Amino acid sequence: MSLKLYTYFRSSAAYRVRIALNLKGLDVEMAPVHLLRQGGEQLQEAYRSINPEGLVPALVDENDDEGTQVLTQSLAIMEYLDEMYPEPPLLPSAPLDRAYVRGIALSIACDIHPLNNLRVLRYLVREMGANEEAKNDWYRHWCGNGLAAIEKRISADGRAGKFCLGDTPTMADCCLIPQLANARRLDTDLSAMPTLLRIEENCARLDAFIQAEPGRQPDAE
Repeated sequence: MSLKLYTYFRSSAAYRVRIALNLKGLDVEMAPVHLLRQGGEQLQEAYRSINPEGLVPALVDENDDEGTQVLTQSLAIMEYLDEMYPEPPLLPSAPLDRAYVRGIALSIACDIHPLNNLRVLRYLVREMGANEEAKNDWYRHWCGNGLAAIEKRISADGRAGKFCLGDTPTMADCCLIPQLANARRLDTDLSAMPTLLRIEENCARLDAFIQAEPGRQPDAE
């Protein structure tokens, strides 16, 4: 078995998968794909031959049973890892808890992150004529609104402990921490989100999250 992750240090989607891999204790080869250099290495044929979408992450799994498999989309990759390497689990066993964790993860990956993705921000500037201030206001608006909704949901639900669900990190935490990191990069106000900040503080004590941080990656700038 051999795992290779095509990643970019600042990509929140790749960050999610790095956390998941660390929680599983899996050895993985990091293959950086620079999203800005030379117009974006993810858009060049060398990478598009691996992932035609031109997005990171992509996980290549080489094993004796299935041969070489390329997986894309961070949540799909994390669920694959959970099925192939079930301990420790990223998703709880109880159906309602699994739906709760998936709901948080999907809110981040499908509702917040896409509106703040690099290609969307570039389109705002290059095609819509937004200046830097307008682009950053867009970012903070959607990121702040989305995280505020998650704060309200988690704090009202009552299932959170040290983490989004109880005292064991799940896929929800894998998604939350990178989104909070991105929010801080653009000075999003997080002061009204005490539950999320408490969860973040607990995650920051775990080596799996520490080693996945953008600044600790081999391609960090």
